[in-house]
Amino acid sequence: MKTTNLKNTLKIFLFASIFISTPQIYSAQTTVQTTPANTSKIWGKVDGIAIEGMVQGPSTEIAPLQIACVFEYTEGDIFNSPPALPAAVNGMVHLDESLKGLITDLRKSGKFAGHSLETLLITPPSGTIGAKKLLLIGLGDRNKFTPELMQQVASVGMEEALRLGVTKYGFATDLKDAGIDSPTAEVAGYGVTGAINAYRTQLYLKDKKMSSFKPIEKITLLAGPAFFTTAGEGITKAIGALNK
Repeated sequence: MKTTNLKNTLKIFLFASIFISTPQIYSAQTTVQTTPANTSKIWGKVDGIAIEGMVQGPSTEIAPLQIACVFEYTEGDIFNSPPALPAAVNGMVHLDESLKGLITDLRKSGKFAGHSLETLLITPPSGTIGAKKLLLIGLGDRNKFTPELMQQVASVGMEEALRLGVTKYGFATDLKDAGIDSPTAEVAGYGVTGAINAYRTQLYLKDKKMSSFKPIEKITLLAGPAFFTTAGEGITKAIGALNK
């Protein structure tokens, strides 16, 4: 391989996401448009809920509730690179390290197996991560993952957010950290659609006097610098369809 190509390849890895829901494979010739860390944008609103995109990782996002997703445990799955992102740019590794290895311990011991749609709520000590509460949602067997699952995951996340009484929360799928390939825009769109559909179900029940909750004001979907724009395209498309 030519030296120039090797440098381009290294640049791609260095600019990969701290978190993103959709890893992709690039050749050494591919130019990746990156967005600076901490960039945020409200892509639109649905039912009064602002849908925000942000270039941020789940360990540093400041929110009353942060949602992060993990697969069923396989030895070293978030640390072995490739396919996982290098530790320096791996949001799940940062989250695990901020909690002193708690997530790995929970998964490796089987206390949290990460089965599809399994949930575990954690109240981290003050100063460890940006969020006051962390909700882990399982993605099941990594070899059986499909983008459509993210719609169900996002639905569960919304239901838990309403149950906890928060008015805003962050959502990180962490697929790229785990080395899983899936379409960025599609996964981001499913994240919006699943959350809003779950919210509308609760609005229906509230209208029937069978549910009570604080309205959600904002959902922040975390994205890596190389995928912020593409994720935004999927989010915008989902918002448009939901607002029809």
